[in-house]
Amino acid sequence: MQKPFATSAEQNKDPILRVLLQWFDRPGTVLEVGSGTGQHVVHFSRNLPHLTWQPSDVQAHVDGIEAWRVEAGLDNIRPTRVLDALGLWPEEVFDYVFTANTAHIMHWPGVLAMLGGVGRVLRADGVFAMYGPFACGGRHTAASNAEFDRALRRSDPGMGVRDMDDLSREGMKQGLQIEDVIPMPADNFTLIWRRA
Repeated sequence: MQKPFATSAEQNKDPILRVLLQWFDRPGTVLEVGSGTGQHVVHFSRNLPHLTWQPSDVQAHVDGIEAWRVEAGLDNIRPTRVLDALGLWPEEVFDYVFTANTAHIMHWPGVLAMLGGVGRVLRADGVFAMYGPFACGGRHTAASNAEFDRALRRSDPGMGVRDMDDLSREGMKQGLQIEDVIPMPADNFTLIWRRA
């Protein structure tokens, strides 16, 4: 099949990689939640060879991710597994979890399920990196994010840019604590969580 391609993934892959190089520094396994097109997992696994990556997404995206994985031919990417945040999560424990541009697409119950799932599969002292646009203290951090939030909610009232304070509060219920908030290009952030 023709590989899917997202311009945004191409643009943000190197800024995200610079963050992961700092935080995903020890050998281990990474669960990527919502691998999307598959561009990220190939780029990161190529540049972080000390990590074994487990891509995952809903069934509809699996074939596209697999097209990227198979073409890359890298030993440190496992076959894509089906993962719906509201469904069954892996029984395996991972050293790291990564997700990009998922929280604003998922409905809030899905976001809560994702935090709960990460809290279960992330090893003690493991690191969870969440990339995307976020509000803070009930206010958008940029006019572009406010417009993006309005556009999302017009398309689907269940979607929307999430507030870091809400995410932090709900994450703490799952044993996840935000350790760093890293500003990224295009008015995005990477939230770094650690498993207590």
